Amino acid sequence: MSLKLVLIRHAKSDWGDAGQRDHERPLAERGRRDAPRMGTWLAQGGHAPDLVLCSDAARTRETVALMRPEWPGTTEIRHEPSLYAAPPRQLLAALKGVTERCVALVAHNPGIGRLAAELADTIPDHPRFADYPTCAVTVLEFDAGDWSDIAKGRVAAFAVPADL
Repeated sequence: MSLKLVLIRHAKSDWGDAGQRDHERPLAERGRRDAPRMGTWLAQGGHAPDLVLCSDAARTRETVALMRPEWPGTTEIRHEPSLYAAPPRQLLAALKGVTERCVALVAHNPGIGRLAAELADTIPDHPRFADYPTCAVTVLEFDAGDWSDIAKGRVAAFAVPADL
């Protein structure tokens, strides 16, 4: 059996309102353009998730809302407050009890980028992997039957919007 984990950093956010709370910051125009393109890239690669576990911040919710129409079939989306600004260990904890085989985590740096680096058996030869820019996506595959059994995974794909 195999499991697939899709690690998505939210798309570019809008910093135009200096007084706006971080949690409520929406996407910038560039983010609204990039998210559907990355959703299409995931679908074309056969990596559309069955379940999305998404931070409850405005920019992550908006990222998923723009990606979702590009994916075939139905995708359950759960907005999880615990994923907001979460470190890698907390992001992984969200997988506890999950039974779906292909799951996306949509969250924030530095946690999501660090998790991608920690789980990758080999770091992709890509100049942007280390800084994990907005709307970066890593697809990891694990030879495991349960999410509690994952360790290092094979990087099946990695891209940033500038690649498309």
